[in-house]
Amino acid sequence: MTGMNQYPDPSSSTPLVLRIGHEELLVRRRYEALSIANDILVALWFAAGSVLFFWESTSTTGTWLFLVGSIELAVRPVIRLSRQLHLRRMHTGSPGESAQDF
Repeated sequence: MTGMNQYPDPSSSTPLVLRIGHEELLVRRRYEALSIANDILVALWFAAGSVLFFWESTSTTGTWLFLVGSIELAVRPVIRLSRQLHLRRMHTGSPGESAQDF
């Protein structure tokens, strides 16, 4: 297996199953899903903050949403670092890099 990671990504090997009524949601790549959800939240905070800047009466709330979005931008590298530390903790050798950089 040249060029492939010999260790499977532990975050994708055991799916997380969320049951909602008669439906099931399977999350296979938890760190990737967490990163995507974080990116969506960042976009929502900045979009809402931008709209609130149109009116002077809501500009303070808009400023707070920009602050929340800015702080949430720092969450993405924390998610990536957590994933890397998780991979290293599971394997004592060098697990290599994933082709996907979240």
